[in-house]
Amino acid sequence: LYAYLWKDPYENNCNTYVIHEGMTVLIDPGHSRHLSKLFSQMEEDGIPSGEVDLLILTHSHPDHFEGLEAFLDKPVKIAMNSEEERYLLKSGKLLFEMMGQPMPRYRVDFFLKEGELRLGKELFHVYQTPGHSPGSLSIYWPERKVLFTGDVIFYGGVGRTDFLEGNSKLLRESIERMSHLDIELLLPGHGELVMGKEMVLQNFEFIRQNFYAYL
Repeated sequence: LYAYLWKDPYENNCNTYVIHEGMTVLIDPGHSRHLSKLFSQMEEDGIPSGEVDLLILTHSHPDHFEGLEAFLDKPVKIAMNSEEERYLLKSGKLLFEMMGQPMPRYRVDFFLKEGELRLGKELFHVYQTPGHSPGSLSIYWPERKVLFTGDVIFYGGVGRTDFLEGNSKLLRESIERMSHLDIELLLPGHGELVMGKEMVLQNFEFIRQNFYAYL
């Protein structure tokens, strides 16, 4: 499991995660203009970008989604939630316009819905966690007790809900659902990792105390 964290405070881009075990799965490629940096980091870890088997998009906001263009001509499967594609083609595309970006070319090879997802020998659980966007997904790896949260939960924070079709009530419900999982490593779409079961529990409690009243 490899974490490529975006640490530039002056420009927005997401964290990218790669599971390299049997098959190679990349979660959230980020912005196209930063892919060369991501690919060079992956190469240093012995993971050629051309060997990615599956690209999972937690949601379709530009800072997570745009970079998928670089994978369209590669033998890689691309997956997201069907509700998120519906959002992308309606309200979500306006976010690209607001940021002065063209809508990227994309394709979806299959849709992810709530339930089990087996990738090679590894079993994952997909959760639909709307709120930040209508079709946001969180991915849980029970054997490793790892949760990939996209922009639902951060270290000391939560995803914003002021974009079109954001929903504070649904975000709170999604966070609360995730809080009941057995998590030892929380991997958010931005910011630092939350490591250790006690820290994860403390982070959920901090969010309850400091954010729930405003959601």
